[in-house]
Amino acid sequence: MKTLSILALVALLAGCSTVDRRIEEKSGVFNALDADTQDQLRQGMVEVGYTPDMVYIALGRPDEKRAIVTTTAREEVWVYSTYFSEYVGSTVRYRRYIAMHPRTGQRVVYFEPVRDHLYVDRAEDRIRITFRDGKVSMIEEVQR
Repeated sequence: MKTLSILALVALLAGCSTVDRRIEEKSGVFNALDADTQDQLRQGMVEVGYTPDMVYIALGRPDEKRAIVTTTAREEVWVYSTYFSEYVGSTVRYRRYIAMHPRTGQRVVYFEPVRDHLYVDRAEDRIRITFRDGKVSMIEEVQR
């Protein structure tokens, strides 16, 4: 059983996208860059003028891709999101159970309060990268 758990963990980690894996995947692009740009990509930083491959190396696959078409240009937007659960309150319901009264032996119905905590899964756009003509033309980040 322990071996099976270890194999499952290794398989899960093998599927994860890390910066090192993405660098290896796009090694031709990465190796052609200067050392400062390589460091920025390793730190997950992107700048205007970067290519889609460079953004992929730095941030990974986007959660969503959008197309914007205007009369003057065609743009692609990569959206990276943050996922979380938000507490929205609780409800009380009552669970009924039947027990025998210790002295009389009769069945007694009890109602016990049960509190359910309610959470809603949320997603927020964390960063949007807009490409025009194959280069980053705009970066939108959430400021907190």
